[in-house]
Amino acid sequence: MSKPQHIMVVIDPTTEQQKALNRAVEYARYQDCSLTAFLSIYDFSYEMTTMLSGEERESMRQAVIKDRELWISELVAPYRDKGLVVDIHVEWHNRPFEAIVKAVLDEGYDMVFKGTHDHDVLKSMIFTPTDWHILRKCPCPVLLVKDHDWPEGGNVLVAVNAGSEQGYHKSLNSRLINKAKKVAGMLSAEVHLVNAYPGTPVNIAIEIPEFNPQEYNSTMKRHHVDAVKDLARQHNIGDDHTHVLEGMPEDVIPKVARELDAEMVLIGTIGRTGFSAAIIGNTAEHVIDRLDCDVLAVKPEDFVSPLQKS
Repeated sequence: MSKPQHIMVVIDPTTEQQKALNRAVEYARYQDCSLTAFLSIYDFSYEMTTMLSGEERESMRQAVIKDRELWISELVAPYRDKGLVVDIHVEWHNRPFEAIVKAVLDEGYDMVFKGTHDHDVLKSMIFTPTDWHILRKCPCPVLLVKDHDWPEGGNVLVAVNAGSEQGYHKSLNSRLINKAKKVAGMLSAEVHLVNAYPGTPVNIAIEIPEFNPQEYNSTMKRHHVDAVKDLARQHNIGDDHTHVLEGMPEDVIPKVARELDAEMVLIGTIGRTGFSAAIIGNTAEHVIDRLDCDVLAVKPEDFVSPLQKS
């Protein structure tokens, strides 16, 4: 018998409509799990009040924390009344993503639920939103919740990289599909696989006269179609549930998700950090803003959070 899951739900202090909490409660209908409602708060003005002693500032911080705990208690009371175990954790921290990831590392949460919204693309390239930091640095799966419903009998879409021979891609593909099958089992849903492959490089077609772009494209497509079908068969998924399209993943994955009206898209994220992440981001981050359904971001099994190293 598997042990109960321990789920973190990130509370949004700006709204009464807590879609991540609602989704986690819905998830708890199908899974044996307990929830922790987590909120990271910070008010710079309390740190700058020089007229107060350190002890007085701490007292003010604790009063704010207590107030937020009472507010969350009201939010979760209807679920507690129905027997669901919901703990409350309010943390005073000036960087919400660090507070979330640190709590995951300290408490060993199995999954994080967090509401999300569309990001401004230009700002996201310069000022990375909390969601992006969590995607890169949180070691456990992160479910970013949108407003799409979870009806039974729908579709769960898995974004795979089946054309790669690299071991970590193969391992991550299997990890994603196994998680998708568990979710699909909960919702009586169907699992579909989607794989994007690159088109003919224009510069090669121009620079090398004897290069045959049609033959190249046909070979590339055949390679990816065969690889996805082979992966699907390994996991008892029918060929008719595989979708292989030419294009960038951030275009292909949302297109297929819309066509299937998917409840959820599962995508692997390797957790790129540093300058490259600031400039180009990760595929998962580009995809999320274009989806109107939930996204479950999954790390490789051996992923180590940058915050864990420090």
